[in-house]
Amino acid sequence: MDDEAARTIGETLAGIYAGVRAGPMRDVPICNDALDVAAIGFRAFGESAVGVVVTPWFMNLIVVPEPPIAAGTSVRVALPAGDVECVPAQLDGFGAILACSLFSPMFEFSDMSSAREAAGEAMKALFDPGLLEEKPAQKPARLDRRALLRGRLSGQEAAS
Repeated sequence: MDDEAARTIGETLAGIYAGVRAGPMRDVPICNDALDVAAIGFRAFGESAVGVVVTPWFMNLIVVPEPPIAAGTSVRVALPAGDVECVPAQLDGFGAILACSLFSPMFEFSDMSSAREAAGEAMKALFDPGLLEEKPAQKPARLDRRALLRGRLSGQEAAS
């Protein structure tokens, strides 16, 4: 799979969810009416397409696996920043997807611009292998025996 094919998959998914928004999800109170449907950051990852779908009721990381995975128990997807647990599902009119909820419901987003930005940042973070690097361990503060004997620990005066 290449990035163009992954973007096409993302746009197809956005079209399907836009239909859901206009139909079964119309006027459902869980929807944030300030938001619309969008496919954000879809890209090829091995033989899969990966991206974020934003709707007025959820923001999900979506993996379209090749070959498709049957619905059932959760699946761990190894991304550059670490494993993500996804739930397999069958999307009517599309087929097999893996979904990982990032936000639901979507009321903390005041507009589509902020939802798009959050989705883009999520994709950036999920594909940042630097997040796997071990951070240097902080050395514990050196215990100063003299300070301890004077009633101070870590530079703080002890209550008298």
